[in-house]
Amino acid sequence: MRRAFKVMALGAAMAAAMFCTQAFAADTIKIGMLAPLTGFAAADGYSAHESVKMAVEKVNKAGGVLGKKVELICYDDAADPKQSVPLAQKLIGQDKVVGFVAGSYSLPTRAVSAIFNDAEIPLISAYALHPDITKGDYTFRNGFLGTVEGKGAAEVAVKMLKAKKIAVIVSDNDFGTTLLQGFDEYVKANPGVKIVSRQKYATSEKDFKPYLSKMKKDNPDVLFFSGYYFQLSPAIKQAKEMGIKIQFIGEEGADSPKTAEIGGAAAEGLIIVTNLNRDDKRPTVQEFLKTYRAKTKIEPDMVGASAYDAFMLLIESIKKAKTTDGKAVVKALAATKNYDGITGRFKGFDKDGEVVKPIQVQILKNGVFRYYGEITDSKLITPSK
Repeated sequence: MRRAFKVMALGAAMAAAMFCTQAFAADTIKIGMLAPLTGFAAADGYSAHESVKMAVEKVNKAGGVLGKKVELICYDDAADPKQSVPLAQKLIGQDKVVGFVAGSYSLPTRAVSAIFNDAEIPLISAYALHPDITKGDYTFRNGFLGTVEGKGAAEVAVKMLKAKKIAVIVSDNDFGTTLLQGFDEYVKANPGVKIVSRQKYATSEKDFKPYLSKMKKDNPDVLFFSGYYFQLSPAIKQAKEMGIKIQFIGEEGADSPKTAEIGGAAAEGLIIVTNLNRDDKRPTVQEFLKTYRAKTKIEPDMVGASAYDAFMLLIESIKKAKTTDGKAVVKALAATKNYDGITGRFKGFDKDGEVVKPIQVQILKNGVFRYYGEITDSKLITPSK
């Protein structure tokens, strides 16, 4: 079992916060969720929330769980750890949730993971990728560990695109640092491949021309640009304006319909590593994509699909455990094998609660991400800390 660790309770519940719930009778199974419904990450929060609501509706139409309806209690954390901590305490102390879908970014999810672990409430991180999130016995991740995704991006650069000289421009935060760690590990293990340009940018950066100009001088074959859609999209447009022709490789942060919306024609041909394959022919995947498009009128993304899977994994584990007791649910989660998720066929979770599944490689064509490849090498997709 993983080492559980304690944290002191911090602060009181926020006096006011955006609240989203699907209310039923008092006797329900309550699942908590935090998502950035406002602020810079609102598009991701919307996708995560709408997708989980779809999952709740599906479960309840099928009769619920253990003879009860499922109730989703979701608060807006604005991707801010100062907000996520008191909201987590509210979900535990006031709302009495029995499971938690972490539908937010790494900073707020890191801040609350120990709180849920301490309360012995199972937490599944949908897409936040920092290693510290899964330090506790009750914490799991069905999205990729950052180092796994970083290695996947390097595999695309070296094996799929045959690059020898690589440039990296990454965000100077947990997200970028963790991705770069995995990317570096892969490159160091491949003689003849070199990172010729390495730069970090502040998360508030909007002008990427100085970084691109510096990168251009080193004449790299490809550029790994780590960032969210609101960072990569402007960068790729600015590169085109500067006459820079280079293959951009991104990651799950760019897996959003906003990338095509903001990046326009400049974003065509962008390749990303992610965990959602829109061309997956499995009926469950195509049903999710069809329902999401009909419900929201926008293209689905990995954030929503990952949050959907996180919720369904909790529900399936409660069913298997035949109870909402945290210890029993965690045991069922840890025993998960060959799960048929929207974001791939899970081999299962490792001893640290990290998912093991193929990495999807997508390319932007006509404004929509399509299949480009899949990484199945066990050495790359199996997490290590």
